[in-house]
Amino acid sequence: MFFLTLALSAVAVSPAYAWTTTTTTASQMTSITSSASNGPPPTCVTTSTTATVTVNAPTATPTKAVGRLPALGWNTWNAFHCNITADLVVGAANDLKRLGLADAGYQYVNIDDCWAQLNRDNSTLRIVPDPQKFPDGISGVADQVHTLGLKLGIYGDAGTSTCAGYPGSLGYEDIDAATFTEWGVDFAHIFSPDNCYVPVNWTDSCTPPGGDWCNSNSAIRYRRMTAALDVQKSPVQYSLCIWGQAHVWEWGSKVGHSWRVTDWSSVVSIITANAAILDYVDFYSHNDMDMMEIGNGNLTIQEQRTHFSVWAFMKSPILLGATLSNLSADQLSIISNPALLAFHQDDENGAPAKPFQATSTTHTTTPPEYYAGKSKKGIHIFIINTLDSTTTKTFDYANVPYIGEPPYTVTDMWTGAIVVQSAGSAPFSVSVDAHDTKAYLITSVDV
Repeated sequence: MFFLTLALSAVAVSPAYAWTTTTTTASQMTSITSSASNGPPPTCVTTSTTATVTVNAPTATPTKAVGRLPALGWNTWNAFHCNITADLVVGAANDLKRLGLADAGYQYVNIDDCWAQLNRDNSTLRIVPDPQKFPDGISGVADQVHTLGLKLGIYGDAGTSTCAGYPGSLGYEDIDAATFTEWGVDFAHIFSPDNCYVPVNWTDSCTPPGGDWCNSNSAIRYRRMTAALDVQKSPVQYSLCIWGQAHVWEWGSKVGHSWRVTDWSSVVSIITANAAILDYVDFYSHNDMDMMEIGNGNLTIQEQRTHFSVWAFMKSPILLGATLSNLSADQLSIISNPALLAFHQDDENGAPAKPFQATSTTHTTTPPEYYAGKSKKGIHIFIINTLDSTTTKTFDYANVPYIGEPPYTVTDMWTGAIVVQSAGSAPFSVSVDAHDTKAYLITSVDV
């Protein structure tokens, strides 16, 4: 199976791995909240050209054969950038199996940028895999990954070039869709197009007439690949890498299965941005908070726990981004936690955990610290301590959404231990380390 990701214009490497930063990018906050000091962009004036583009825009919708649940897997970029080879990719696939991560649900092995030659084939116009990096082509890697029972993903770009300067798919959607699916043989695949090197006529400097962002230049640019993938013999999970631009959360589920809502600045800024748009998340519809940095950089173990917890309970795709063989036992324990992964992959409830007011006197914070969600196992509470010191956090059971009547049993999702048996109406309090996250399953007679 392939996973397809498309991106669009070159972007500098952001200060990844940080818990927090002093700067926030436009794609993280301004486009998410529409609260920049200058206000939202002006409304576009409809012209005969823009009207024609909208009328002629593809109308295909993403397949329902794949993409119902958020993807779990590994991606080459964070650890290796352009230094990738077939052996490295197949080695990561074997590590997923060897470390038990495949059994935990991780199934995608995704090749990011720099896998191709710099020019398309002159006669076929196909993108050509770099023969030094991939001597047996992408299909050769796909065969080895599929033999392990895993699925192969590949990267592209919804512009003229990828972020690293390799051939983009804009204007070549039909050729590239056919090529990628052919390389995946009979397996469904994930394609992820990035957002680099986009011609100005395919970007948006103003709000589309009527505020319909699904008919923006950006959306139509991605819709072209939706149509190209729709006619392939294998279903394709389509991941849009558009960095939170063009209000993608409003139209993403009409075009693909997941969509990037930020770029990488810090854990806190990504949580803040995504917490504001969780109503758009459900089955086949996932806000993508970007790849995992557990095992990279200098995040504390508490910060790594929060990083994974939030991606899991907000139901973002989780694509590991470290050298898997270098992960510590503690890091492996975090990313393979069965309770958090069960919530993330719950097949009865597609909605994520959402913020709630913990008590009548609790102040709202940025980002929110208390979240509640429902799964087939019960009600889940997640508590983030965004402060720089250990703090006691408290919630009232009566304030928890979806909760039934007491008595309750409260189970720690990290340890599996029951921490409260037959709880009544008294508040629940817990000490939380700086930048750490607590996670609980609450069951009652009504659940």
